[in-house]
Amino acid sequence: MKTAVVTGGGRGIGASIVKRLDADGVQVAIFDLKSTDDLSSQLKNPSKVISVDVSSPENVSCAIKEVVNEWGRLDILINNAGITKDCLAIRMSDADWQKVLDINLSGAFYCAREALKVMMKQREGVIINISSVIGMRGNMGQANYAAAKGGLIALTKTLAKEMAERNIRVNAIAPGFIDTEMTKRLPITVKDEILKRIPLKRFGRIDEVAELVNFLTGAEYITGQVITIDGGLFI
Repeated sequence: MKTAVVTGGGRGIGASIVKRLDADGVQVAIFDLKSTDDLSSQLKNPSKVISVDVSSPENVSCAIKEVVNEWGRLDILINNAGITKDCLAIRMSDADWQKVLDINLSGAFYCAREALKVMMKQREGVIINISSVIGMRGNMGQANYAAAKGGLIALTKTLAKEMAERNIRVNAIAPGFIDTEMTKRLPITVKDEILKRIPLKRFGRIDEVAELVNFLTGAEYITGQVITIDGGLFI
């Protein structure tokens, strides 16, 4: 049975990814600072819930070791954990800049670094980084988020080059506007303006992102790629 780690797996896109991997027969370790016991109880395969601060290298190292000590291997890492702290760049505090970089970018690096130590010994593995179209296009009021997600794309391509000879594939997914709690909080006028720009005239669903993740876990000749899922927003 394959083993996966999903960071930020307790809710939203992360929880949907966990459920999709479980449906495909994968045992999943859910890394999340908030309790996800309810989610774990819904899964049919063995699962673990570990409280992890991905911005802490020590936390990440201990959590990955816990997974490997119990299950013996690590086949899939999904770097999904992320936050936003939006503000125009000229007004952005040092703390808000650093916090988003620490979790969205450094956290993914720390998790990948520890996972790769295991995958290199196995001579196989898959890492999928959840980036964003904002990391490719930028967005007003999101300098920290855009920088982190853009950096995640560059990290993806670098790791793909470094790890290919060990049969480890690294790809990124760049969602556009997905129907999550975050987008639900947008004013209706903002939603309407966004929808006008999306050719498919709707927001994406979290299960559609999860399905793409699942596809990439088995796509053995794809590495170093950034797959957008945005309804045609940036055609």
